[in-house]
Amino acid sequence: MPQWAKEHDFKLIWSREPEGLTLTNRTASLSFKGDSLLAEINGINVWLCDPIWMKDGQPCVSSLDLQATIRPTLFPQKKHAGMSLKKICLDPGHGGNDTGGVSGKYLEKQYTLLLAKALAGQLRAAGFKVLLTRTKDKFMELADRPAFANQHRADLFISLHFNVTPRGKASGVEVYCLTPATTTSTNARGKLADKTPMPGNRHDAQNILLAYHLQKSLVSRLSVEDRGVRRARFGVLCTAAMPAVLIEGGFLSDADEQKKIADPKYRTRMAEAIVHGALAYKHSIES
Repeated sequence: MPQWAKEHDFKLIWSREPEGLTLTNRTASLSFKGDSLLAEINGINVWLCDPIWMKDGQPCVSSLDLQATIRPTLFPQKKHAGMSLKKICLDPGHGGNDTGGVSGKYLEKQYTLLLAKALAGQLRAAGFKVLLTRTKDKFMELADRPAFANQHRADLFISLHFNVTPRGKASGVEVYCLTPATTTSTNARGKLADKTPMPGNRHDAQNILLAYHLQKSLVSRLSVEDRGVRRARFGVLCTAAMPAVLIEGGFLSDADEQKKIADPKYRTRMAEAIVHGALAYKHSIES
């Protein structure tokens, strides 16, 4: 890590109590905790593929995280000349007999669709073409959702969800992108990695960058708990032929967030945050 830091003009500080690593330069900051998968990139939580470790007295970050997490976020790949981001496919999670999460009278499928409709209008106003995998309360197979986006040649795929936990104590926002083929998912709980590459892994660099910009915008604009950019092999992400993410926009099982999610004004603000994140991503790959 010291050599990488030097090559990119980062000042490196290693702390032993508490154990952690901080890198800063004029435009960026990175923060790592010892023996932890949780890091910060410019103040936003991002879950790593591997924890940092010490070797020969020097702190080390895995080459996988340098290539699949840090480099794509800090040094985005630019799109080829003549290519631009114009069409976004929104995927309101669940529908029909698939209610998604349930907390009392609050059904996830209802609020994902309401958010998608509010978001679609704002994205169109921002100049994007918008597709929705569903526009009413109907069931749709998971595989059919990215297939719809692929068929219509969307430039981005954004799946919208809300969380529910049995205890009702968790809160905050998290954005998922597809897990790189060689590592385990953030929520795998120790399960071995499926090393089979998925079609969606062709866009690993863009996936993490899109997830990062959306998480940053949601956290800063809604002032919600930052649960971090995470990775998972969700069915809707595996076969997407374009950069794809899944947003968990809050917890229906949390009393405070439940009221907010049910409020049209708050959903409008959430939609605004997602639009801002999409535009930040667009700027980072086109400028």
